[in-house]
Amino acid sequence: MTIIDVKGLTKDFGEGKGIFDLNFEIKQGEVIGITGANGSGKTTTIRHLMGFIKPDQGQAIINGLDAWKDSSELKKVVGYIPGEIAFPDYPTGNEFIKAQLELMGSKNYDIANYVAHKLKLDTSANLKRMSKGMKQKTAIVAAFMSDSPILFFDEPTTGLDPLMRRAFLDLILEEKKKGKTIIMATHIYEEIEQVCDRYILLDKGHVVDIASLDEIKHHEQKSFKIGFASKEGFEWAVKTCPFVKTNRPQYNQIIVEMYDQEINEIFDYVHRFKVKYISEIKYDLRKHIESKLGGKRS
Repeated sequence: MTIIDVKGLTKDFGEGKGIFDLNFEIKQGEVIGITGANGSGKTTTIRHLMGFIKPDQGQAIINGLDAWKDSSELKKVVGYIPGEIAFPDYPTGNEFIKAQLELMGSKNYDIANYVAHKLKLDTSANLKRMSKGMKQKTAIVAAFMSDSPILFFDEPTTGLDPLMRRAFLDLILEEKKKGKTIIMATHIYEEIEQVCDRYILLDKGHVVDIASLDEIKHHEQKSFKIGFASKEGFEWAVKTCPFVKTNRPQYNQIIVEMYDQEINEIFDYVHRFKVKYISEIKYDLRKHIESKLGGKRS
């Protein structure tokens, strides 16, 4: 079942900035990563989905609601972590969490306490004096404690150390098991690889690629780094092997690229001369994105 349907979503801020004709669908229970360079449109996309910005053209339908026209209703079913944290004037994290629960008409602290424990957050600390990491954790607690079926996160691990980043990703996986629909905008490819079903690549406000992480992990094209014991073997391979993509004479090394069905051919080549090593170069999200951007890094 499609839970989020984005059609022709456009917001032109001028000078090439904004988002342009975004089209994508997200099924219920999917975890989607949105990535791209700074200024690619990640935050603008999330803010449109939250109903904070009126599009110039197009629309985003979420759970049957128009993100802009029905924004007040939409917020009842969406949990949100903003890219920039700005808290109201409450003395402690506890007071802020209590106020948020009251707005939701709830007095159940169970989820808030659980998430705070997972993130090792002292909610009794002064809200204004919290470090960036502690403020980020407090925002994460506020987003999860609503127990919303849809979650939008904008660079949610900013300020978190590696251990707490792992704890946050574990929380996402727990929500995924519950069937929650999650969109996470992040520039950290490893986060997308660890928790997402699909990813959306933005570049200069345009969708460049939408792909399954499972398909990327099982990419049919393979790359190997091969080092020869002699200059003779290296030079022979460079001249005759059709799969050579790059050669490094200083190391007597070649990098070959081929499809699954061609792997046996490359081993026929390397058997003819003594080889010091063969190591596979794993195809990952970073390599996939570089290929989509024509070698440029996002």
